[in-house]
Amino acid sequence: MSVDPIDAGTAHSARIYDYILGGKDHYPADREAGDAMVREWPALPVHMRANRDFMNRAVRYLVEEAGVRQVLDVGTGVPTSPNIHEIAQSVAPGARVVYVDNDPLVLALSQGLLGGEGQGRTAYVQGDMRDPAGILGAPAFRATLDLGEPVALAVIAIVHFMLDEDDAVGMVRRLLEPLPVGSYLAMSIGTADFARDEVGRVAREYAARGMPMRLRSRSEAEEFFTGLDLVEPGIVQVHKWRPDGTGTEVVRDEDVAMYGAVARKSR
Repeated sequence: MSVDPIDAGTAHSARIYDYILGGKDHYPADREAGDAMVREWPALPVHMRANRDFMNRAVRYLVEEAGVRQVLDVGTGVPTSPNIHEIAQSVAPGARVVYVDNDPLVLALSQGLLGGEGQGRTAYVQGDMRDPAGILGAPAFRATLDLGEPVALAVIAIVHFMLDEDDAVGMVRRLLEPLPVGSYLAMSIGTADFARDEVGRVAREYAARGMPMRLRSRSEAEEFFTGLDLVEPGIVQVHKWRPDGTGTEVVRDEDVAMYGAVARKSR
């Protein structure tokens, strides 16, 4: 696999996320960017933890309650425990997970996640959401996931980096199209509906570092789920999606700038 070199001098969204969440896989440029963003919106770490917690609950629901045994995670980011495969395989040891990201550092850090025991497997695709065909055609994808069985497509905290010309809704639909009936879509979608000024300032910090953002209203978030059957409670802020009481802090609505939802493909 040909991999681009790691650009340690330029901040990357996945590494900024890792830094703000207290991880260790980042560079000075990522720390400088993260610090600037937290100055603009001190609730940013709360927001990011709420998104991560939503992902964990959604994956557990998909494997434990919906019975899905395969996950395609697009826009993986820097591996942070618990990872999707850890959650899925703790419920169903035979669960299979394919991670996708375009940051070479994520590939390097993911090497220890690959493989698996028995039927349970994890694999990694160096790819970009803007190229759904490249993801779906990757040998690691085809060798790991069986498109004769349902797949959970996870698109977590990534589409706010897709601009209008990228057609994020179309990209998600092209990823869903080959997945069989009974598959699911789990998404979190950036919004400024609840803290417009603060989130707008963070977005400007991202844009100044070459990462322009497209934040979406609730009605725009709904477009991703057209034709799918939403799982209760539907499209809500991520901290309100099936909370399980495991969080240690009270999360205010104005501290969360992400919608989340899970939906089933029934036709």
